Amino acid sequence: MSSTLRVVVGGASGFLGAALVEEFRARGHNVTRLVRSDDGGADASPWDPVSGDLNQRLIDDADVVVNLSGAPIQHWPRTAAYRREILRSRLAATTTLARAVARSRRPAALLSASGMSYYGTDRADTLLPESGTPGEGFLAEVAQQWEAATQPAVAAGARVCLLRTSLVLDEDGGALRLMAIPFRRYGGAVLGSGEQYMSYISRSDWVRAVVHLAETEVSGPVNLATADPVTNREFTRALAEACGSRAFLKAPASLMRLALGGLAEDLLGSLRLEPFALSHSGFSFEHPDLTSTLAHGLRG
Repeated sequence: MSSTLRVVVGGASGFLGAALVEEFRARGHNVTRLVRSDDGGADASPWDPVSGDLNQRLIDDADVVVNLSGAPIQHWPRTAAYRREILRSRLAATTTLARAVARSRRPAALLSASGMSYYGTDRADTLLPESGTPGEGFLAEVAQQWEAATQPAVAAGARVCLLRTSLVLDEDGGALRLMAIPFRRYGGAVLGSGEQYMSYISRSDWVRAVVHLAETEVSGPVNLATADPVTNREFTRALAEACGSRAFLKAPASLMRLALGGLAEDLLGSLRLEPFALSHSGFSFEHPDLTSTLAHGLRG
């Protein structure tokens, strides 16, 4: 690859995508955003992931294609119709980009979003490197089909990275924005037993890691998580301290299931990721533990 990369990003307007585009440009790379609206920006190119319409020449000329498109999984209630949309949106975008990469004479590298839900919802204290077995449940099935949709690019010889993203902690968006509100107003609450593991990464390190993967030759699944997963009890204590409050409450699992239904299982599950591929590729975390991650994520 040349030192200056031509990068195409689908899902460039989101919480992660916008920051990623900014970092690529800060490092001197040329970025084109795939957009589904009348954007009009000089750096924008229209596409329709459902119909498969996009500028094939743009993909032909690219060094790296990043796929972050998909309906938010945080939406609740997760009705049957919305579950279909979660899966459909991911498969449509990934299939469109993977096929476009496969059609190129010189296939670009494809960095395609996935999630730690690949491993399921609750794996107790099992350490999960990228070689960990797939899990069960709706979100696990979504992640597994999502990754499988990159196969056209793999078959064409493209370098493909599967970005198994953990909980991204930054108050500009995502889960931490919602978490911090009750912690600042009322104090923290341990969820269920508090012994379930939480894997996480700062948004800054997530962005740096994806740019690192674009600039190196890593392929296959990559856990985007620190090497310091913590229990919910530890997380609650640390977040309360960072918010200037106390962690003196407890939310029993039975009450959470009664109030939240299926969403409770996402919160009570335990996933202990190991970033084996990322660490062995030479990447260095700026925020390697929860204290530094929260300090950075709550900086505002």
